Amino acid sequence: MKAETQIRFLLNGAEVALSDVRPDDTLLDWLRLARALRGTKEGCAEGDCGACTVLVGRPTPQGLVCEGVNACIRFVGSLHGCHVVTIEHLRGEGGALHPVQQAMVDFHGSQCGFCTPGFVMSLYAMWMQDPDPSEAAVEKALQGNLCRCTGYEPIVKAARAISSYGTLEADFLATERASVAQRLAAIRAGGRVEVGTGKDRFVLPASVDDLAAVLEAEPTATIVAGSTDVGLWVTKFMRDIAPVVFIGHLDELRTISEHDGVLTIGAGVSYTDAFETLSARIPALGPLIDRIGGAQVRNMGTIGGNIANGSPIGDMPPPLIALGASLTLRKGGARRTIPLEDFFVAYGRQDRLPGEFVEAVHVPVPAANTQFAAWKVTKRRDEDITAVLGAFAMSLEDGKVASARIAYGGMAATPKRAKAVEAALLGQPWTLATIEAAMQAYPADYQPISDMRASAEYRMLAAKNLLKRFFLAHGGAEMPVMVTRERAA
Repeated sequence: MKAETQIRFLLNGAEVALSDVRPDDTLLDWLRLARALRGTKEGCAEGDCGACTVLVGRPTPQGLVCEGVNACIRFVGSLHGCHVVTIEHLRGEGGALHPVQQAMVDFHGSQCGFCTPGFVMSLYAMWMQDPDPSEAAVEKALQGNLCRCTGYEPIVKAARAISSYGTLEADFLATERASVAQRLAAIRAGGRVEVGTGKDRFVLPASVDDLAAVLEAEPTATIVAGSTDVGLWVTKFMRDIAPVVFIGHLDELRTISEHDGVLTIGAGVSYTDAFETLSARIPALGPLIDRIGGAQVRNMGTIGGNIANGSPIGDMPPPLIALGASLTLRKGGARRTIPLEDFFVAYGRQDRLPGEFVEAVHVPVPAANTQFAAWKVTKRRDEDITAVLGAFAMSLEDGKVASARIAYGGMAATPKRAKAVEAALLGQPWTLATIEAAMQAYPADYQPISDMRASAEYRMLAAKNLLKRFFLAHGGAEMPVMVTRERAA
């Protein structure tokens, strides 16, 4: 089948077909410059502030899903077969304001107004999922939106009052859901999409097999799943990423399954899509995922992309290494599976051959006698990049440490196990004295650096204290080691 030469998607209900778009064109720039839809604002150009939030609807096996995303780091080329909804499209019944907008007006949720469209779109996405949210749910939904006028209290009040202004059943996106899903399915029914010529082009493969063929022919192409990292390569570092292969549309890579106690997570599964399964089967991962960016980042970012990027401060590799995860890599029709910890070779280097891609990660569910925890240390609690992240999987027999796997991010040039610390714990009684003795082994495993996020001394002390926290949280203390604001209330 001949490849299509234009991308097609819906913008506020109207179909758009583009053949003159570059691989690194962002949705934010296209909306503002090509379509004069300037309600979507640029605040940070790195997916932090939420002023650029729009909704992107995508068909899934469970139906049409509409999610808030950061338009500043979302590439236009990735939108084939999607529905983009901007602030200009919102409307209520009979020409009135949308319920989210009216609530923001009545509760004085807008001050300078710059951030307001982003807040409205994030609240809209939340409302569609939960029309009667708790205050904690509202705060979670707004992790990725910053108000520099400090207007959060009226915004939260507005968020909790949305349903008093209208019902979800009468909402225009809800009533149009079936027809939009049909239109998107028709767009996606085609095969491979190739836009541009020469090096300055991008490809959306028709399937995972087609992806393997594309990468064999173009092994140096940049693979883009959620663009939460690659987007910043463009907006902050002005890097040339062409040619690009977009994979976020491949449903084959967005599956989660479990067999014999091992979760297999496709490389295209987003944090949001993985949350329900991971938080249910491995509860300690739920609070960790909740602190990865804001909702917009979690909707776009993928676990496979976080691994493939190889960052030493990526949030998912340390806990997955501690759990003994493995990785399936594919090149053409050939696959190989390796321990996840072996994938990270050195800073900026992974065990991935030209033309090879991450297909899935396999995560063992901890046995009933295994204690597991993962904690992230940052300057601010929400939407911040890791300074140190520690993950611990340990079992005891007769009061002694029978097994131990410990991994850290932010402590070395790659995510790395603390093998010397593990050795110091094995066979020893589960006591504070054992923990303090094992702390002396940290310099054998890590020589952290100082940078803008933390000094080397701070990182080392924090890493040691996370081990002590694990001891206190698992039998070493009667009081809880952390109490949330909601729990305290």
